[in-house]
Formats: sequence, C-alpha cells, structure tokens
Amino acid sequence: MTNSIADPGHGHSPAAWTAVIIMLLGFTLGTVFYCLEMPALVWASVVLIPVGALVGWILAKAGYGVKGPKYQPKGH
Repeated sequence: MTNSIADPGHGHSPAAWTAVIIMLLGFTLGTVFYCLEMPALVWASVVLIPVGALVGWILAKAGYGVKGPKYQPKGH
C-alpha cells in the first residue's frame, strides 16, 4: 500500500531554518534581557523576530525555499 498524500516538504530548507534560528535567537535574547531588567535590549531583540521572517522570505525568493532551484533535498 502506498501513501497517496504527497510530502509537503515541512519547511526543511535553508530559508526556513535560517528564519527559525534568527527568530528563536530573538525570543531567547528577549527573555534573558527581560530577566536581567534591560528593557532597551529586550526591544532590540524583539526587532529580530520580524527580521528573521523577512530574511526567510528573502532567501525563499532567492531560491533557497523548499521549491526553489537552489534547494537540494536530502534523503532520509
């Protein structure tokens, strides 16, 4: 029996991973700076979250997304 549902890719691409890492860094640094009571750095790290999304979008448009020509899927 074969699986009739096509694999959607799950975002395993350089664009997706780069975006997620930048956004996680923003959340992590924001949390640390919040605990250290450094509000200016909390807001600076909040800026990283949309920057990460923007970088991911730019990389996807540049061909590093799941269906991009520069994406090389790896076998499992």
